[in-house]
Parts: sequence; C-alpha cells; structure tokens
Amino acid sequence: MPSFDISSKVDLQTLDNAINTVKKEISTRFDFKDSPVSIELNKKDYVVNLEVESDMKMKQVIDVIISRAMKQGIDASAFDFEKDAYPSGKVVKKEVSVKNGLKQEDAKKIVKLIKDSGLKVQAAIMDDIVRVTGKKIDDLQDVIAACKAGNLGMPLQFVNMKS
Repeated sequence: MPSFDISSKVDLQTLDNAINTVKKEISTRFDFKDSPVSIELNKKDYVVNLEVESDMKMKQVIDVIISRAMKQGIDASAFDFEKDAYPSGKVVKKEVSVKNGLKQEDAKKIVKLIKDSGLKVQAAIMDDIVRVTGKKIDDLQDVIAACKAGNLGMPLQFVNMKS
C-alpha cells in the first residue's frame, strides 16, 4: 500500500548557515555600527539567543533572521518569536526557539484535518511524524494538498513516499 510521512524538521546545518549569514550581514550594516549585537545558536536545544541594544534593533535583527532563513529554505513559521524580549543591563535579550519535530498536539491536528477531509486513508502518529497510508497514490496527493491548504501554522515536509 502506498504511504508517506508528514514531518516538521529543520536541518541543523541549514539553520547554522542562515544564522552565520545573519551575523555577517549585521556586522556590515551601518545602523548596527558600534552597537553590541550577539546572535548565538544553541545547536543542542535549537534556540537562537539574541542580544541587542534596543527594541527597535531587535525587530530589525528578527526581520533579517526571517529573510535569510527563507532564502536558505527554512519556513518562517519554524521560528517561535512568542517569548517577549527582556532588558538585561544595557542590552535587550530574547530567546527564539526553533520548532523541530511534530509535537503531540500538532500531530493530532494533522490527523483530525486528514480525517475531516473524508479521504479513504489512514493516519497514524509515530513519535514525531504522521504516517499516512492509502490504496491510491491520488488519495495521498489529495492529503498533501489538504495539509498545505490547511494553514496549520507549522512548516511541514512530506517525505518517504512509497508506492
């Protein structure tokens, strides 16, 4: 039976390249000249730590991160900018977590979306992926289209297609 997996992973090397490009761009920009800026990627926890001089510069750094990540092929919704920036001495700090892997509640949303679509497929949650199986490849392609149109607020990859 044909099947495929739905996952939500960010390639660590691509993320590292995007952060290094951001560091390089920020270091050459005139509006950041002589101001303390620190951008560090914690590869173990998938967290980007930002330290800048003001809230305005924080917004500019976030814009650069989003644009560079999208040019590297990372979806902007992979970054979680929900946590507020907090002042620490003369700088403003912010932790930006990167979503990696499907959480249980996100996987349940995907399964519910697939079941509500009325297609004759089975969806099963397996750790941090959702495996979808069906009798026809056309049904699986309809599931992919439904997930893309579903606006689930997370980057999805459709991998491991077997027929």
